[in-house]
Amino acid sequence: MEDNKIVTKEKEIPKDDFGKIANRVSIITIIQNIILSIFKLLAGFLANSNAMICDGIHSASDVFSTIVVIIGVKLASKESDKEHPYGHERLECVAAIVLAMVLFVTGLEIGVQACKDIVQGNYGNLKIPGKLALIAAIVSIIAKEAMYWYTRYYAKKIDSSVLMADAWHHRSDALSSIGALIGIGGAMLGAPVMDAIASLVIFVFIVKVAFDIFKDAMDKMIDHSCDEELEKEMYDYIMNHEQVLGIDLLQTRIFGNKIYVDVEIQVNASYTLLEAHNIAEEVHENIEQNFPKVKHIMVHVNPAK
Repeated sequence: MEDNKIVTKEKEIPKDDFGKIANRVSIITIIQNIILSIFKLLAGFLANSNAMICDGIHSASDVFSTIVVIIGVKLASKESDKEHPYGHERLECVAAIVLAMVLFVTGLEIGVQACKDIVQGNYGNLKIPGKLALIAAIVSIIAKEAMYWYTRYYAKKIDSSVLMADAWHHRSDALSSIGALIGIGGAMLGAPVMDAIASLVIFVFIVKVAFDIFKDAMDKMIDHSCDEELEKEMYDYIMNHEQVLGIDLLQTRIFGNKIYVDVEIQVNASYTLLEAHNIAEEVHENIEQNFPKVKHIMVHVNPAK
């Protein structure tokens, strides 16, 4: 996903700030979802709209997803220990996978119900929904889209895959409310079948988002390499060192929201062990200082041919 692309020249976010930012965003999300779900449920009952009642239940279930985000970020922010010397960053990917599965199941339920409604001709409640349901759908679309951009901003700021997954969950809710809006409007105009057709389109969008989140999290779980542009940037940076005569190997792997690097550099074969070691140390420190996402780089020295 483009939203999750590694950025190399941003200032590093301390782990404490990482957790605080994610928790603040998540708490605001929980409060917003509780208020919005109560409003939509009341509007659904008062305006005789089954679509709005379902949308309200959907928003209420999002509280669970946000709790998953809080737990995932909390666990991923823990420092390295004896049992986990490489840290806990991958636990954030696990949380993102859970959210992807929740999104997929949500989209699947919408798609299955839409197909049943079209095949059986069950296009909703015979009662015509009131204007309050229409207003509630519009409010929901605006609120959820605003939460998408708010959460997305901080997800990119701290490079959090699970927070980005939650942002897309907000977007899926906005799409769901658009479906409710079309269905309610269609019923008011005498064409309730529009609700089922809109739901099928929403199903495709939600499943696509779930797949992208799942793929991105799995890439980070299985030591996927960084993109070629970033590796080329590292290669050129290392070669700018005047005492590095060549690079025999450069490998990267994404570990959660961090990067590990292995590099074999060539130096003058006549250098002493101490001189070669000092060059390796300089390369090591320069990369970690100038590429904040690099958690560790292993530098091996080879004699130049």
